Amino acid sequence: MSKLIAALMSAAAIGAVATSASVAQQAPKSTAVTPVSAKQARARADAIVAKLTLDEKIMLVHGLFPPMAGGKTQEELIPSAGHIDGVPRVGIPLVRESDASLGVANQVEQRKGDVATALPSSLATAASFDPEIARAGGAMIGAEARAKRFNVLLAGGVNLTRDPWGGRNFEYLGEDPLLAGELAGAHIAGVQSNRIVSTIKHFALNAQETGRMVLDAQIDEAALRESDLLAFQIAIEKGKPGSVMAAYNKVNGHWASENAFLLNTVLKRDWNYPGWVMSDWGGVHTTVKAANAGLDQQSGQELDKAMFFDAPLKAAVEKGEVPMARLNDMVARYLTGLILTGAFDTPMPSAAQPIDYAANADVAQRAAEAGIVLLKNDGGILPLAASAKKILVVGGGADVGVLSGGGSSQVRSVGGAPIEIPLAYGGSASFARITYHASSPVAALRKAAPGAQVDFTDGRNLNATLDAAAKADIVIVFATQWTTEADDVPNLRLPDHQDALIGAVSRAQPKTVVVLTTGGPVTMPWITQVPAVVQAWYPGQRGGEAIANILTGKVNPSGRLPITFPAREAQAPRPTPVGLDLLTGLERDAASNPAAGGDFSLKTFPVKYQEGSDVGYRWYERQGNKPLFAFGHGLSYTSFAYAQPQVRGGKTLTVSFTVTNTGQRAGADVPQLYVTRDGSGKPMRLAGFQRVTLNPGESRRVTLTAEPRILADYDTSLPGWRIAGGSYRVAIARDATDRSMTLATTLDAATMKP
Repeated sequence: MSKLIAALMSAAAIGAVATSASVAQQAPKSTAVTPVSAKQARARADAIVAKLTLDEKIMLVHGLFPPMAGGKTQEELIPSAGHIDGVPRVGIPLVRESDASLGVANQVEQRKGDVATALPSSLATAASFDPEIARAGGAMIGAEARAKRFNVLLAGGVNLTRDPWGGRNFEYLGEDPLLAGELAGAHIAGVQSNRIVSTIKHFALNAQETGRMVLDAQIDEAALRESDLLAFQIAIEKGKPGSVMAAYNKVNGHWASENAFLLNTVLKRDWNYPGWVMSDWGGVHTTVKAANAGLDQQSGQELDKAMFFDAPLKAAVEKGEVPMARLNDMVARYLTGLILTGAFDTPMPSAAQPIDYAANADVAQRAAEAGIVLLKNDGGILPLAASAKKILVVGGGADVGVLSGGGSSQVRSVGGAPIEIPLAYGGSASFARITYHASSPVAALRKAAPGAQVDFTDGRNLNATLDAAAKADIVIVFATQWTTEADDVPNLRLPDHQDALIGAVSRAQPKTVVVLTTGGPVTMPWITQVPAVVQAWYPGQRGGEAIANILTGKVNPSGRLPITFPAREAQAPRPTPVGLDLLTGLERDAASNPAAGGDFSLKTFPVKYQEGSDVGYRWYERQGNKPLFAFGHGLSYTSFAYAQPQVRGGKTLTVSFTVTNTGQRAGADVPQLYVTRDGSGKPMRLAGFQRVTLNPGESRRVTLTAEPRILADYDTSLPGWRIAGGSYRVAIARDATDRSMTLATTLDAATMKP
């Protein structure tokens, strides 16, 4: 047992959080932050810093990890991610930090009895293609965080999905920088509407979990600016997060937490970011280099090998190795982030506040319903017809709940965990369990289809399962794939022989529907045998109800894939996790979990991103590979038509067209705009999108304006963005491969700052 899990399991002795699920949530008295510019906030922060002693400054640039920090503060330690004491004499507040993007996390139940509302996975939110869904989810979990006395939420994951097997893909927002940036920005803004800080993370290129503590992500600057960094840039512009969290890995030879190019050149100089940069927990390696390279705060210091930003930083400042001006900047940035978000001036409640969990569950259910993707529906087998009187549900724990992803984002949701399985090995074993939310799809189906007999079998007795399938009117197989922080999946196959089960069931009963609750793409060797497939992701607190509403047609599916589903693993840029063959046993654990290896020494290894900025669907187009399901793909129970397209060029590229619901049901469509410069040989890029809800027969004129940096190439010689003048090809499309409506226009040459 690692020292981390020992600390977490005993954390209840440090303190606990009171909760209430029965009465209305109490928000801060004023939820609107008084508008203040970054310049004004920094001036106020500088004035406060001028009043601080050297010891007080040092105290503010390193934070405690509460499960390991007993006796290190006179303040109450809530078992959680982080704690930084305040300086009451100058009004600096105490800061308490909680994970993460999907709800107020409580991994391995370190706070006994404390529950929270669980959103569906961020990948499900991305599938909504709806910034308002993302913002509502952020506002909800931010309100719960404040009610539980946290004022920094470690949310805002925006790392692009470069590999379909990534263990943490479910926490992020897909493979496209525009989609990920827009939705991350909305989510962050929602969190911060509660006058608390949201981070944005993990800066940058934390694209795999295998060896995440030691790998060296290698990519050229222009490609990085056009992909992962663009997602961060858009999200920061839209959401204005109070803090940026550095990644664990190296980027082009330097640890992200001491990478002067990332932190000083890109973030603070080019983007003029005013807030503070915190480390990830266990992600600091030096004192002088890290401070001078732009790291402002060491987080969760007990998980690092040394208290780099405590006594060693003080000594470095006194010796002049780190200028006093730099230390002042570190503290001022911390205060600026708190001031700009309102966290500085909005005290946390002295006791935990009541929360309306029922209302918050509705937010989670709406997000799940908007993000569930209907991948296939041959013969209109869905929605379930009223004539289906005998429905058999198979597998996936669907009788008791829905699966969730593992790691620091794990939420102990309202209703408890009907299935919770500890891990015996792996980088995530100390802080993750295979956990289900108590939202049974079977129970929800019985409620949604009261005229049908809904039976369940776990599928372990194959003969009995096939007999029951043959006698049913329709079979719904729930297939699961558990993924987690700190471990990548070794392949894209469904585990535990589920592919064989689906194949056998579909042969016994041709009317078989597969519902996938997975962390991302899986291969589907049975796809031609199954008429309908539903991608439900990890659907969160009310996942069972959301899935039942989609299957029965109470909700029309409208999700679109934010990530490409490969037809074969070999189509991906890297078919398996890089480094998986280099690390075994303790090495693998230590390379993915800062607490698992103790003093175990590891060597770094390179991960070369040869696809450059052509992430996801762009890679498939560049290589001429046809995926199983394309980025942007998603079906509906109604139909939509596009007509009367118009395109305008010049200084700005815009397209206008009419969207009409030509079917018999109300539904939502997501028209997508893809663009490339003629003659460039480059794949088309998503440059705009909009979710449109229409009643049967209703039409609406839609105008999409292309994000100018998507039209541009990054020119390191400027430096900055350069739009080449000339002819551009435009596609108004239903997914990244749709070229049924293409137009052409001419754009003026232009340049933009980095």
